[in-house]
Amino acid sequence: MWQHSQNRVHLGGGRFPEQCPDGTAICGNNEQSLKGAIEAELDGLTWPLPTVHRDKDDFLSTDEPWHPETLIALDLVEFVWRIVAKPIIIGSYHDYHRHHHYTFDEDAGRDAFRDDVNRIFERNGLAYELKPDGQVWRVLPAVIGEALSRPYLRTGDSTLDVMLEESRSKFSGPSPLICREALERLCDAWERIKSIAHADKAKSIGLLLDRCAEESGFRTLLEKEARELTVIANNHLLRHHEVRQEPVIDVQHVNYLYHRLFAILELIIRKNAAC
Repeated sequence: MWQHSQNRVHLGGGRFPEQCPDGTAICGNNEQSLKGAIEAELDGLTWPLPTVHRDKDDFLSTDEPWHPETLIALDLVEFVWRIVAKPIIIGSYHDYHRHHHYTFDEDAGRDAFRDDVNRIFERNGLAYELKPDGQVWRVLPAVIGEALSRPYLRTGDSTLDVMLEESRSKFSGPSPLICREALERLCDAWERIKSIAHADKAKSIGLLLDRCAEESGFRTLLEKEARELTVIANNHLLRHHEVRQEPVIDVQHVNYLYHRLFAILELIIRKNAAC
């Protein structure tokens, strides 16, 4: 039985119950059932969760501190959220078997667990948040997070709208690989939007940018930005996968390029919405 914060939550008793030998009441959680569920769902993990690792199985080996990789640890957090509950004692203490009987409040347990997890994230400077639906999301840089939280962008092109929503959804995920996929999808959206105003792609992007700025100086700046973003997308494994291309791997670089590209897409969509 795993309890914390003065009996606030209980891991598994409601989903993996241990029955009292004298009847059908729940007196705890079944450790073997819990262990089996964790091992089946979370590759490389077991229960109880180990905290040390031994490289060599001989008398010269030493135990080294161990913890799961970040994404596996976050998967475990989401798994626990699904099965955690607040224990509520029912009836009197069972003297013969020396235990209480319980019922469980899942909503209260999940809320308490979420508060504890997010407090740990915050205190350790980890840019993650466990949401009310039990999913862990990245805490995005302020400027990007604000941009993505604005009202949903609708272009009138259903395919483009789906691309944008897929990209926005993936970008908040905890995995760096999925964040990069979000940037790749945004690059696909960029290529599509450039052809949305005219069959000729060059004329199309020109029309779109004309509607974004009447001042010649700013219009020139936007055209330069559009060209640079296209070059970046084509040369850094974001749209093509040729040997000569250099991949964008660093998460901070992905954040930067995503915000830069999203900014011009949002400007074009909003300025062209009334046209």
